[in-house]
Amino acid sequence: MDWDALEGEFHGIVPPRFTPPEAPADPGTPIRSDDVHEPVRGDHDRAFDVERATITLADVGGMEEVKKRLDLAFLGPLRNPELRTLFGKSLRGGLLLYGPPGCGKTFLARAVAGEMGAAFISLSITDVLTMWMGSSERNLHDLFAAARSHSPCVLFLDEIDALGHKRSQLGSSGMRTLVNQLLTELDGVDGNNDGVFVLAATNAPWDIDPALRRPGRLDRTLLVLPPDQAARAAILEYHLRERPIAGIDLRKLAAATDHYSGADLAHVSETAAEFAMRDAITTGEVRMISQQDMLAAVKEVRPSTDAWFATARSVALFGNESGEYDDLAAYLKKRKML
Repeated sequence: MDWDALEGEFHGIVPPRFTPPEAPADPGTPIRSDDVHEPVRGDHDRAFDVERATITLADVGGMEEVKKRLDLAFLGPLRNPELRTLFGKSLRGGLLLYGPPGCGKTFLARAVAGEMGAAFISLSITDVLTMWMGSSERNLHDLFAAARSHSPCVLFLDEIDALGHKRSQLGSSGMRTLVNQLLTELDGVDGNNDGVFVLAATNAPWDIDPALRRPGRLDRTLLVLPPDQAARAAILEYHLRERPIAGIDLRKLAAATDHYSGADLAHVSETAAEFAMRDAITTGEVRMISQQDMLAAVKEVRPSTDAWFATARSVALFGNESGEYDDLAAYLKKRKML
């Protein structure tokens, strides 16, 4: 073979530069829907829904005992910095709100943030859990980091029993790790939670891991009960304020709706409006929502709290050795349910 001829033929030709194949995507890194259009940002650049609540505790009907406890735990120390320094009261803490569903625990948490003039971040299990190993723990850490960066901030952990279930009852190692991460964020050595007020809510406090309720974490517990008679009248008035009504007796309706939650009362108002609207469609004549419509709605909508109190009664009878549900037991005895 004439190598000199071949060398002359290819002289001056630059071979193409070798480009290594692109590495496959790391299966452990979740892909966001906006990654197609925007570059991936770092964890600390993630955006969270940080609200500025416009409601205050004055907008919460009833719940006087709850308001007193909140003032003692959070609001009083915040308004009195000199006394806070004198008594060594830290601007950190955790409060667990528990009670029947639909009784205003989320609304109460927003009112606390509005009363403090603080930021409000609401966290649910859907904001945390992913299918990727380690991503759920990172999401939880990032949410706490966002709360710390916006202090003073109320971080509301909704349905905490789903996020912090008893580890002894969990079959998934991933969920147990997530509970451990939550414990670390609440009072870990590296976490500076000064100015971060953690409010958690649950319908089933007996399912929460005991480690979450020890001092330094969710160390205070508050029972949020169905609204009393005066609060029920105020709630009904609120839900009827923009509807056509005539001859409504709020006092009688409030007396007839014992054990109804705020959500139940909203449903009563909606059902009464449906009755009046159905007649208008049938007869072709528009009429007002009457007292009869409201009473008929009360008969149709039963209080949703009954099932919760049936479970709570068993807990108060057989699961209150430590006395953590004494307030619940006292309420049940007062109502002759225990």
